[in-house]
Amino acid sequence: MNHRVTAAVIWCCVLLTLTAVTGCSKKAVPGTAAYPSATTPAGPGAGGRYTPGGPIDEATWQKLGLRTEEERQRFLKEMDEFQNDDIYFEFDAYVLMDEAKAILDRKVDFLRRYPRVSVTIEGHCDERGTNDYNLALGERRANAAWQYLVNSGIEPSRLNMISYGEERPIALGHDEASWAKNRRAHFVVQF
Repeated sequence: MNHRVTAAVIWCCVLLTLTAVTGCSKKAVPGTAAYPSATTPAGPGAGGRYTPGGPIDEATWQKLGLRTEEERQRFLKEMDEFQNDDIYFEFDAYVLMDEAKAILDRKVDFLRRYPRVSVTIEGHCDERGTNDYNLALGERRANAAWQYLVNSGIEPSRLNMISYGEERPIALGHDEASWAKNRRAHFVVQF
């Protein structure tokens, strides 16, 4: 009888552990590669923030000054490139490297072409360090990108910053290659 109780307790522990491990696993959200039709009507928006794969309504196109389908498709392509070109940082650093400055120069060109577009700069970190430390470091990274854009002539009122610290990794591994991908500033277009 004592053997049965012990075996039942062990099985319960194993099942609880398996449930906890599989229920808490992180899952990647697949992105969309296709551009929406520039003439697709939009539903209720998120304060002007473009959702990748989502539609842009006619009023927003007019606000952006993009009237033809060709202009709109070019904008969508350039916006996709803008948002998918992150800048990266060394471990525990927020100094812009030469490669990051070249990427930021391309972002300046985009922002000059589309003067009615605003951007949120997101600062991110790898998982090492405390939450508070990583939030502060993420803010310094976003601020470094913000300062570069402002020094390049972009109006500060068009730029917002937020730090996510280590909370939104794009690489889920626990190794240097994954950490390097997570030490970044990401750019989100708004209009």
